[in-house]
Amino acid sequence: MKVLLLAGGWASEREVSLRGAAMIAEALQGKGHSVTMLDPSRDFDQVLSAARAHDVAFINMHGSPGEDGLFQALLDKAGCPYQGADPAGSFLALHKAAAKLLFREAGIPLPGGVFLPRHPGPDWNPEDLGLSYPLFVKANTGGSSLLLSRVHTRAELEAALNALFAAGEEALVEQGIRGRDVTCGVLDGKALDPILIVNREGTFFDYYNKYAADGAREICPAPLPEPVLARIRDYAERAHKALGLRGCSRADFILEEGENGEDTENLYLLEVNTIPGMTAASLVPKEAAAIGMSYADLVERLLELALDARR
Repeated sequence: MKVLLLAGGWASEREVSLRGAAMIAEALQGKGHSVTMLDPSRDFDQVLSAARAHDVAFINMHGSPGEDGLFQALLDKAGCPYQGADPAGSFLALHKAAAKLLFREAGIPLPGGVFLPRHPGPDWNPEDLGLSYPLFVKANTGGSSLLLSRVHTRAELEAALNALFAAGEEALVEQGIRGRDVTCGVLDGKALDPILIVNREGTFFDYYNKYAADGAREICPAPLPEPVLARIRDYAERAHKALGLRGCSRADFILEEGENGEDTENLYLLEVNTIPGMTAASLVPKEAAAIGMSYADLVERLLELALDARR
């Protein structure tokens, strides 16, 4: 097949996108496919003509653009199939506050929090809403834990909000929950084996833990009781369905710990990614490997699902 690989772009996750794209191209070429890489930050005007000249596209851009539905909509206009969510599913998942509305309707537990489309002002107090420190402050759109802060004081909260709004972002302020990070990919509507993430001591699953060689340890399958694993898989599939996704997604959770560090039964969904990372450090390829699917087979399967969606 002639595959158009869209990667790079102008989002803050550009470098992660390019690293994954190099591996995707190598995998597809190894399978005998012809791959053309196009970076929309340099060749935006060529997107439609390039799409019409290829059999299928692989979008490997994270955040906006990439996961916001823009290039999905352009590819639809060009009549070119692509892996992953359609424009509506892409936008709803990227807009974390909107996604949470759908997750609540699907009966999936979420941390307490508030969406702030603009700065609430110096007198705003999250404790008035029943929130307590520590809190997580994150961009309402975006991924890879960029612009993510854990704050313990009013001053830290103000600094984190100022940084987000100065960058032109909307903010989510969420209740900090002490626990263990777990992630679960969904492929063609079915959950893969969850991964337990063991962060460096005293840290959370930030950009460094995700991508550095000495960052978090990731254990797959997650060594958790089967009833907990079953709930993780169920919630991941429900979230995928609630957003109307297709192809592949990845749901991120936190499993709350008790006062003595023991796991509780409290599991919370944090967010869903519609274009999971495809670097050597990424999670969905590790989950696929756990069921005997190679990286190249995973990439090719995603394109097969893209073509199936058009039939």
